[in-house]
Amino acid sequence: MKPPLTILLAAPRGFCAGVDRAIQIVELALKKYGAPIYVRHEIVHNKFVVDSLRGKGAVFVESLNEIPDDGKPVIFSAHGVSKNVTENAQKRKMFYIDATCPLVSKVHREAERYHKQGCIIILIGHEGHPEVIGTMGQLPKGAVFLIEAVKDIDNLHFDCEQRLAYCTQTTLSLDDTANIIKTLRMRFPKIQEPHKEDICYATTNRQAAVKAIASRSDSLLVIGSPNSSNSNRLVEVAALHGCSQAILVQRANEIDWKAFKGMLTLGLSAGASAPDILVDEVIKSARMYFDVTIEEVSITQEDVCFKIPKVLEIT
Repeated sequence: MKPPLTILLAAPRGFCAGVDRAIQIVELALKKYGAPIYVRHEIVHNKFVVDSLRGKGAVFVESLNEIPDDGKPVIFSAHGVSKNVTENAQKRKMFYIDATCPLVSKVHREAERYHKQGCIIILIGHEGHPEVIGTMGQLPKGAVFLIEAVKDIDNLHFDCEQRLAYCTQTTLSLDDTANIIKTLRMRFPKIQEPHKEDICYATTNRQAAVKAIASRSDSLLVIGSPNSSNSNRLVEVAALHGCSQAILVQRANEIDWKAFKGMLTLGLSAGASAPDILVDEVIKSARMYFDVTIEEVSITQEDVCFKIPKVLEIT
């Protein structure tokens, strides 16, 4: 007889509208133009998704220099790119399609607007993340200062007359970012802020859903890739809100179910770039060892949908 296990299934979880749009762009481009289609950087940070698209004919590269002049489309990932990448593509007369999430593009436009107003931009984000590289790359060198934590604010030294504004990466921890912003405002009372919060709806909702189940969970699994910012933040949120064992996994085959012996309640969520099929895979795997009861804990319904570029619209 299998021991009982209640799985608290966080909702919303998994794909967000920006990820869904980016994947559709690659699939529609393959359908319309045929393989190969080139994609600069992983279209989204999920190995299962990338491998699936690679199997259909997508070729993933890290530099435009890896792409031959064969007239085939190159797609820019959902994380966005620096202006110099777009300019290089234009110089080479490449046919490119931009799959940047519209909510990331919003941050780009915001930073440009502040720069035109004479502001120095303080960007809250993770150094080296492609979204941060893309946002900083919208403006000239030296126009954006990156900070990752409250302690970094001590390194910011500006003239009292200098106009300042801040933007944030879209996939940050809400709690951590709120603390950084609070400290920024105390240090620079006149700093300008976004008209609408930069952390996206999907990040906000998925973190809230994990908070709702964390304290009830003996252990909590987040399905996502190690290089996925929003997935890693979900693990951190779970740990900070009452779950002593929060773990990031990519696939069900990584889970050692014997290590969960005696567990009664398992929390389960998925990062914004993880498809539902991986959630189903984990639940199916759990049923091999436990008598599973599913309890979905939903904190909101999402109905966001972003338009596909016109060049890929079916007429």
